[in-house]
Amino acid sequence: MTDRALVVVRAGALTTVQDQGRPGHAHLGVPRSGALDGPAAALVNRLVGNPPGAAVLETTINGCSLRPRSAVTVAVGGAPCPVTVEGRPVPWGAPVRVPAGALLDIGTVVSGVRGYVAVSGGVAVDPVLGSRSTDLLSGLGPAPLTDGTVLPLGTPRAPHARVDAAPQPAPPAELVLRVTPGPRDDWFTPAALHAFTSRTYRVSPASNRIGLRTEGPTLERARPGELPSEGMVLGAVQVPPDGRPVVFLADHPTTGGYPVIAVVRPQDLPAAAQAAPGIPVRFVGSRRQ
Repeated sequence: MTDRALVVVRAGALTTVQDQGRPGHAHLGVPRSGALDGPAAALVNRLVGNPPGAAVLETTINGCSLRPRSAVTVAVGGAPCPVTVEGRPVPWGAPVRVPAGALLDIGTVVSGVRGYVAVSGGVAVDPVLGSRSTDLLSGLGPAPLTDGTVLPLGTPRAPHARVDAAPQPAPPAELVLRVTPGPRDDWFTPAALHAFTSRTYRVSPASNRIGLRTEGPTLERARPGELPSEGMVLGAVQVPPDGRPVVFLADHPTTGGYPVIAVVRPQDLPAAAQAAPGIPVRFVGSRRQ
């Protein structure tokens, strides 16, 4: 058995393997998946010298604990949190050498939601449809981690230069999502359209990798009935019968029958990955492009 492996001692609330996802399979009913905060995942890979697409661990709220079977370089980013090796504090957001058998603990976030753990060589679970990402909706990819899981690691590749530190944006205190109206904004009353871009919502605790759910003003429809199922895209803002918008994230379904009032700009979605329950959400409208 190779010693290039990582043993999960404490899996945490939800820790999954993620990379850049598996785009291009929506016609087969397969979501994109991948790291919700893509820039954070790419940055921790850069910190340890991995290529941007190497698989990392995505943690949720209370982190995880890991024990490498051989010495590795790791970096933790995304949501700020305490990091220790054998109980001793080590830097967050910077490369750290972890000896073989030492316990690496990623603690509970100080702010934000999701942390990212890169290990030199990357997590080398078997890819499915070209990606190592865990997809919670379809079940593709490795299962969410449990205590005792052993993860194989790849061999570090010299051409990707490591960096010692890099700035990371703070998790949002207020989530501002720029949206383009449509394609089904005509299903809502003028008052609802005005409320959507002028009122403040809050992030619901029911949010997950599939969608960011909101609490706040309900949006009234201008017509009854339901749509036939149609294609859904990353960032689509779907409005279910309760009238509260849901922003589709990486594990979203590829089709849906509730009307989509708008679509969030891709550049704003990484911040949605770090939006903690209860923080304000504002949708900022723009004209159709």
